[in-house]
Amino acid sequence: MTAPPRAALSAAGTGRTPPAEDAGTGPLSLDDPEAFGAVFDACFAEIHRYVAQRLGPDHAEDVVAETFLTAFRKRASYDPSRAGVRAWLYGIATNLVGRHRRLEVRTLRALGRHGPDADAPGHDERVAVRVSAQSLRPELAAAVAGLDRRDRDVLLLVALAGLSHEEIATALGIPYGTVGSRLSRARKKLRAALGGGNPMLDPEETGRG
Repeated sequence: MTAPPRAALSAAGTGRTPPAEDAGTGPLSLDDPEAFGAVFDACFAEIHRYVAQRLGPDHAEDVVAETFLTAFRKRASYDPSRAGVRAWLYGIATNLVGRHRRLEVRTLRALGRHGPDADAPGHDERVAVRVSAQSLRPELAAAVAGLDRRDRDVLLLVALAGLSHEEIATALGIPYGTVGSRLSRARKKLRAALGGGNPMLDPEETGRG
């Protein structure tokens, strides 16, 4: 499966949903198959980058294609009053990444054992760099691999996607407080695994500090 072009989205069906707006992307209409192409154009590269950082480029194309086809088919259920388009798409993508959690964990553990290939840096190295440039990448990758999948989802939606706690809560369909507790638990486990170092920088906490 490859990334769905506008034509594939147009052929997938019809439906009616109110227009939505997302910061940085302008008006995004989900009204009809052709208009949904604007969502694809505005968000594809960002969602692809997120998935590739978690599963690697070889698996990202299929997952991202399925993300947008799922969004297209479910666009009638999209509620712009609850979530921006970006958060909605990240939620779909994260759920699909969850189907490949063994692949993600296996890749992270391999990096933890052997370290990145300096000649061909992979997605696992980029994950480590984005989560904490100050930590030893193999050690961090192994620690992230050891997290519960739900905690890892929250951690990486902050570290890789830059979503707020509120956006993550909406994207994953969990209470706002659960986001904070999962993130706190993930950070505590990573700190312990890394000898007490700060495993990541949370923009929300930095802003409050």
